[in-house]
Amino acid sequence: MRSIFRSIIIGNIKWGECMKESKILEYKENTNNNFLKTVSAYANFGDGKIIFGIADDGTVKGLSDLNGDCLAIENKINDSILPKPDFELIVNEKNRTIELLVKEGEYKPYLYNGTAYRRSDTSTVKVDQVELKRLVLAGKNMEFEDLPSLDQDLKFTLLEKLVKERLNIEEFTTDILRTLGFYTKKHELNNAAAIVADENPFYGTDIVKFGVDINQILSRRTIDKQSIFKQYEEAIEFYKLYYRYEEVRGVERTVVEKIPETAFREVMANALVHRTWDINIHVRVAMFEDRIEISSPGGLPNGLSKEEYLEGYISSLRNPILGSLFYRLHLIERLGTGIRRIKEAYKGKAIQPQFIVMDNTITVVLPVVTDRERLTDDERVVLSVFNENRELTTAEVVEHLGYKRGKVIRLLNSLIEKQYITKIGLGRATRYKR
Repeated sequence: MRSIFRSIIIGNIKWGECMKESKILEYKENTNNNFLKTVSAYANFGDGKIIFGIADDGTVKGLSDLNGDCLAIENKINDSILPKPDFELIVNEKNRTIELLVKEGEYKPYLYNGTAYRRSDTSTVKVDQVELKRLVLAGKNMEFEDLPSLDQDLKFTLLEKLVKERLNIEEFTTDILRTLGFYTKKHELNNAAAIVADENPFYGTDIVKFGVDINQILSRRTIDKQSIFKQYEEAIEFYKLYYRYEEVRGVERTVVEKIPETAFREVMANALVHRTWDINIHVRVAMFEDRIEISSPGGLPNGLSKEEYLEGYISSLRNPILGSLFYRLHLIERLGTGIRRIKEAYKGKAIQPQFIVMDNTITVVLPVVTDRERLTDDERVVLSVFNENRELTTAEVVEHLGYKRGKVIRLLNSLIEKQYITKIGLGRATRYKR
């Protein structure tokens, strides 16, 4: 734990014009105690910055006593936050502001007046009991899967079958379980073992096949309190039933995948392996005529940004024991490469998967790539402008591509007719979305 107090002159920055408050940036007009909640939040969940002497709207007000305010900030943190966080104070003598840089700490939870906090967009809120338990585990460098299982009488029929088939192991023993990481230091089976066991107390996967809309349910299967492998296998069977078929061409019989099977397997494995298991929420698999949506409880793990996730550079795992097991059993490829493999399965396709990252949920949308009219080269070019969740006006498409307005309107209407994009709004407010 350390604090640094240094003075620095920075150029004349108009804060309100270049930076808005965010999850990792907060403005404070003065040094009242309410900033301490945000210090707790940054120390618990990720690096952040507080700038004193700036109003909420970004207007620079300045502080009257820079040295005195610096000492006050440092003393308040040291006296009120336990354990003491790692922070740095930087004085801007030009506009009379103070930057407080708070580092994410190793010794979580960091409490202000006995309470842990987190950031929610631009506000700071108390953590709930589940989040507090996770912080306590993080402070011990542990995950939920490391904790001892409440049930020590676990059966591993499915795991034994997979290990023998895929790892060429003749005898399934306690030593195998130990090698796979299923025992605590006190020689108890852990939660990771319970998750792969034939029966367990955890919520599982809810699979629904819809008809023309969500009011028409054609089939449903909820797999609760059963092995993670059972959930995975059931999901694959549902996929094969509705999104894979055989087509006879001449004398040859060809398997057609309406959605790439490699993509679905990868998404399903990742949804199960990287979900949070300490809450009573299902992995949700919603199957529609034109897509599959897989939603996994739990947002991104600490230390992984949305940008890193979307680019496929995943360096941290929520459940490393489960992730390692799925890798050993060849149910996933190299750890941390799932997003790139999903994108690779759709390479060259007119329509691409979507990745929707929320604070507590990650949803992947896999679109059907067959049964729709082929696109012209111009239509493909226009469609490529619409990336994930992007809404554009006709004028914006014209500006981006340099096509004539009449041509763009014609191509947009064609893409709507072929169900590749949708139209939102009317008149001048009209926008288009993939």
